[in-house]
Amino acid sequence: MLYIMRHGKTEWNELRKLQGQTDIPLNEEGCLMAQAAHDKYINVHFDLCFSSPLKRAAQTAEILLNGRDVPIIADDRLKEMSFGEYEGTVNYAEDPDCEINVLFKEPEAYKEVAKGAETLAELFERVDSFLSQKVLSDVSKGKDILIVGHKVLNSAIICRINKLPLSEFWNNDTQQCKLLRLI
Repeated sequence: MLYIMRHGKTEWNELRKLQGQTDIPLNEEGCLMAQAAHDKYINVHFDLCFSSPLKRAAQTAEILLNGRDVPIIADDRLKEMSFGEYEGTVNYAEDPDCEINVLFKEPEAYKEVAKGAETLAELFERVDSFLSQKVLSDVSKGKDILIVGHKVLNSAIICRINKLPLSEFWNNDTQQCKLLRLI
């Protein structure tokens, strides 16, 4: 089976700042969320965990799997989508001039954005490479794989696994520290 989980809460989540690949650790509430997930999902079997190397995801994976003999492997392809110079922007969703909002409102219309942000095509290329090289073969052999990642990254994984169009990019449940079974 293939499972995914989004990292716990960070200070930037609290402040409504766009994180992207900025390496922000979990805050106290995020650590408590990950511990609650540990307790809730203690009986879910995992053979292997892949995690984003960003602190918030790596910490979530470590807390979630604490006391279990499950290897955690960091992979750069699981980093959150890069938002370039928009990272750190506060209340970006309310700013009509913030170009990155197209991604969150009309993902099918999101193409290239100024200021160094990653495109969805680039994100999907990373996701496809990771899934084909690291996950799908093991899942087809009966292995239980967990991916601990991020909101946009996990949405991209869900789209690829479920073969969803871009118009349905946000039709998923990527709550923090909630385990989702995809396959």
